[in-house]
Amino acid sequence: MMSFLKSPLFGVSLILVIIAATLPWYVSGYILGLLTVAYYFGVFAMSWDLLFGFAGEVNFGPTFLIGTGAYTAGILNNHYGLPMYPCIALGAMAAVIAGFVLALPALRVRGPYFGLTTLVAVLMLQSFIVVFADLTGGEIGLTIPDVLSIDAGVNYWIALGFMVISAAILYGLSQSPIGLVLQASGQDPVQAGALGFNIVKHKLAAFIVSAFFSGLSGALLVFYFGTASVGTVVDIAVGVQVIVAAVLGGRRTVLGAALGAIFLIVAGEFLRPTGELATFIVSAVALVVILFFPGGFLGSVLSREARS
Repeated sequence: MMSFLKSPLFGVSLILVIIAATLPWYVSGYILGLLTVAYYFGVFAMSWDLLFGFAGEVNFGPTFLIGTGAYTAGILNNHYGLPMYPCIALGAMAAVIAGFVLALPALRVRGPYFGLTTLVAVLMLQSFIVVFADLTGGEIGLTIPDVLSIDAGVNYWIALGFMVISAAILYGLSQSPIGLVLQASGQDPVQAGALGFNIVKHKLAAFIVSAFFSGLSGALLVFYFGTASVGTVVDIAVGVQVIVAAVLGGRRTVLGAALGAIFLIVAGEFLRPTGELATFIVSAVALVVILFFPGGFLGSVLSREARS
């Protein structure tokens, strides 16, 4: 971690954060709202990269964890009148419990079966939301009485601060001995196990950490939107966006995942006037990066610096 603090990447990151913190003073509320959503998606992507980039487990259902946190917080606030911040905390804990329950059987299978298990979990959550519409709001969505703030600048600073703190924790964890064990188990689990490391225990820990930040970010997001719906926090397309963002930013970089998420959200919004062509353009750019720069945005830069 000390090497990171002395690296050019830390200096650049610090400058970008300082510049980002000043944006509410001179940009429109529209831009602030767009970046606010992008920052929450940045946390989604970083959480996913911890599990995939380091543990080597492809979670095709990140929205299961996101949706569990979001809907738990929303239901507690809407139906039971709990204050906002306890609802957010309980939403994050619900995601941790759901992640633990999901990870136990999922980690017993290998290859694509782990990913299929997480994907099925998303479909089950979607079905639960539709079947228990009286509780969840069904396909229409669930209205959240409380909101984080009605001020665009305050909402922006909350999202930025949350993303920066999450990035520091997740990146620090990825560079710790636990992260190194995860990386070794993701690359060669047999050899890592032969060295005496408990592979399942470390991957389970990674899944739980990923679930916590995903659920916490999902809970904060619905209190920003003022509503919880399948299309915003549970839909499979949202999960694909999270995965693509992490890959675009750079596998095993954590910080790059946040950059990828911001790029996808901002590019998609500014290309919206082109209609359906916007999705094609963003997808084409993502495909080019994945094919020709497999290290992603940040990964390619870091590898170039390492060679020089």
